[in-house]
Amino acid sequence: MLRKILFPLILGLAGCGVLISLGWWQVERLAWKKEILAGIDMRLAAPPVPFSRFATEAADEYTRVLIDGTPTGDELHVLVSGTEAGTGYRVISKFETDVGAILVDQGLLALNNKDAAPMTLSMDIVGTLLWPDDQNSNTPAPDLGANIWFARNIDTMSTTLETLPFMVVVTQTSPADPRITPLPVNTATIKNDHFEYAVTWFLLAFVWAIMSFYLILRTIRQKDATD
Repeated sequence: MLRKILFPLILGLAGCGVLISLGWWQVERLAWKKEILAGIDMRLAAPPVPFSRFATEAADEYTRVLIDGTPTGDELHVLVSGTEAGTGYRVISKFETDVGAILVDQGLLALNNKDAAPMTLSMDIVGTLLWPDDQNSNTPAPDLGANIWFARNIDTMSTTLETLPFMVVVTQTSPADPRITPLPVNTATIKNDHFEYAVTWFLLAFVWAIMSFYLILRTIRQKDATD
């Protein structure tokens, strides 16, 4: 009998082992992601510092900064949905500062307000340094004629607007542009699906164990029927 059930037993144990290990891996990833998010929250809670053109993504992403300068009126509109302010266009502006022009994500422009004239007054901005990674292989190319983009990409956008490759996402401005609702950076918008993935792998391991049990039980019954 042992020889009859050996294969389904090995299959069941091996399958459960693999699925459980994948579940534990996701638990470890969950702890890793929580640590990263806690670090980001600490940076977002820190007092803002003056913007430096020597900032780097590795050392300074999610740092709160102060900038003052003037938007030139040159903008790129990124179509977005599901934001805290609804659906519309993220306004990525060319912003002249004393260290050079940079990109500023001013916030959400309503769909029906796309053609409203930009404000070009001098502004003081509190914001967050960000190197967004919205773009992937499925992202459509921007419609340059209609000025509609589908993802933020610092390299492409800074080349288009002829700025330094930095983006500051607005938390607040003085004075405020009446067209735009700021979309400050926060960790609530950063995906953390590792708990769901872990539960999925553990449930699959449970199902695999049940299926293996019934396979072994069926093999034993077939053995008994032939005796």
